[in-house]
Amino acid sequence: MPIGIDEFDSRDPEDRDTNAERVVRFLVRNRDKAYKAAEIAEATEVSENSIHPVLNRLAERDLVRHREPYWAIGDLDAVREATTFASTAGFLDDELGPESRGEWLAAAREENEE
Repeated sequence: MPIGIDEFDSRDPEDRDTNAERVVRFLVRNRDKAYKAAEIAEATEVSENSIHPVLNRLAERDLVRHREPYWAIGDLDAVREATTFASTAGFLDDELGPESRGEWLAAAREENEE
């Protein structure tokens, strides 16, 4: 589904939720129901090509449950912990700057050299 060029130009890539975040948010808000993957894709605007990998990754972390052909929110404690972790990581990135893999590797090399 195409969007207008004005909407395209006004979108800030930094403010965009991940597909996983949109799926979890949708399923939490509708935790009294289970949905087919295509229904979740449509409701969250996640492409149908991406929805199954997203759902499978979330299922590995117990954030969603699956009984063919339906998907539902998973363990709410796991969802709460994941949300808290993501929020904390985002706060730390904002305050201290994002982590640098290169800096981590350099520090590990220095530690091994000592």
